[in-house]
Amino acid sequence: MSRRAARDPMLRRRAVDEAELMDDPDCDPVALEHTFRLFSPVNALLPGWRGIYRHRLRAVIRRAVADRGRATLLDIGSGGGDVARALARRAARDGLPLDVLAIDPDPRAHAHALAAGRGATGVTYRCAHSAELVRDGESFDIVISNHLLHHLDDAGLRALLADTEALCTALAVHNDLRRSRPAWLAWWVLTLPLVRSRSFLRFDGLLSIRRSRTVPELAAEAPQHWTALAQKPFRALLVRRA
Repeated sequence: MSRRAARDPMLRRRAVDEAELMDDPDCDPVALEHTFRLFSPVNALLPGWRGIYRHRLRAVIRRAVADRGRATLLDIGSGGGDVARALARRAARDGLPLDVLAIDPDPRAHAHALAAGRGATGVTYRCAHSAELVRDGESFDIVISNHLLHHLDDAGLRALLADTEALCTALAVHNDLRRSRPAWLAWWVLTLPLVRSRSFLRFDGLLSIRRSRTVPELAAEAPQHWTALAQKPFRALLVRRA
């Protein structure tokens, strides 16, 4: 357990003054690559995008396809692009034409996404910030993010939500961790096999939980037309219907 976690064992406060290892531009590139690769199975199992797609996204995609023949989705802070590719595959299996744009301002994440997504269909990758798309006047039926909110301070969260509102024409879903002691302990146990691995997944995951917001904190920080929801296991959603 880190010293700061030991001082706040119930995780009552966000660990906003600590930085994740993979956010360091000079971090170990091999460890970073291994971390990106591990994101794919982790994001397939834990964030719950299968249920989010089934219960929230699919109906919006169907309406857009019925209206225009295609739907569009933007993934902000897409990292290695595995969530974007998974959603594109789900839509394709349902026979729904969906164009996904996955953006990340980190050139290292962008390079990994391009390599990992080689041969995949339905997803375009761009090294960009959401503000750039707003300036270009772009719009999308659906805007999502995965594990992005805990990286942001209060001002950054407000900026992201403002960009989302400018870019989204139907539905926005930001999916993040939900800070709690049980979540931290569960990740500590699940990642014990990674103690000696050359990746940042264990350390950064534990810190990410401590940096994340509770549902009441999200509700207090988001504008009134956003809804903060708890989702199992240990997830928090910020949802807005345009």
